[in-house]
Amino acid sequence: MVNTKDIIFFPEPDPNENPWVHGKPAEEVIDVVAYNPEWLATWQKLASVIKETLGNVVLNIEHVGSTAVPGMVAKPVIDIDLIVEDPTQEEKYVPALERLGYDLTVREPSFYQHRCLRLAKPRVNLHVFGLDCPEHIRHIWFRDWLREHPEDCEQYIAAKVTAKNNVKQVMDYNKRKEQVVHEIYQRIFQSKGLL
Repeated sequence: MVNTKDIIFFPEPDPNENPWVHGKPAEEVIDVVAYNPEWLATWQKLASVIKETLGNVVLNIEHVGSTAVPGMVAKPVIDIDLIVEDPTQEEKYVPALERLGYDLTVREPSFYQHRCLRLAKPRVNLHVFGLDCPEHIRHIWFRDWLREHPEDCEQYIAAKVTAKNNVKQVMDYNKRKEQVVHEIYQRIFQSKGLL
């Protein structure tokens, strides 16, 4: 069981760690678009194929990120959290996912052993974490909070629209909206009696 203190603590990445499996990603235009109801059907199809392919390796699979929040503007990229017993045992899931077209792009031992695989079409970021991972729990809480709190949804939309201007790297885009994300997390944590 995860300690609640671990959920409210946001670890800094190890500055000496290079997370990029194939080198830093190429620059791209960061596009934020209106909510598309097809994202839900796309996620359902993707999740079904992943579960069928990996079988009982999948302990949980969730649609997270902005495409999982009805009405939310988002980068047209489906974010999925895949929970496995041990992300370091890549042989149990990476080869099978590669056969589906996914490419392992990120390996972060210092950040909950996070792995990220990218699918080019449709665009997917498949995040792999272990059981009871604080980051996965935060993803679920954030998604569910935005689904139920329209005022925070509006604040986050404004932050996203501003953050995308003149950036060519997703990391820079994420950095620009980080303050609003943390403000929303503070409200989530307070509502759960963790602060």
